[in-house]
Amino acid sequence: MNASPLLDGRYLSKLKWRCRRGLLENDLFIERFFARHEVSLTQAHAGALEVLMDLSDNDLLDLFLGRKVPENDLATPDIIEVLGMLRATGT
Repeated sequence: MNASPLLDGRYLSKLKWRCRRGLLENDLFIERFFARHEVSLTQAHAGALEVLMDLSDNDLLDLFLGRKVPENDLATPDIIEVLGMLRATGT
């Protein structure tokens, strides 16, 4: 994933808007994710986030909390990496 280009400011702004969710719990994971990683996000990360944002709020929260694991189309290296970044609790 390292070879993927970094996001420009305009795309990042659109991505943040796209990631707004209906459940506060999901928004907290996403806000923390952007606070930690926004300067280093790549196009591959953005693609994985886009796929995750197509999920329902409850399915997304289950993935964030580790109650479910990515399966089928969600079990890609990019999505698994982004989920790890979203779940990270350290700085």
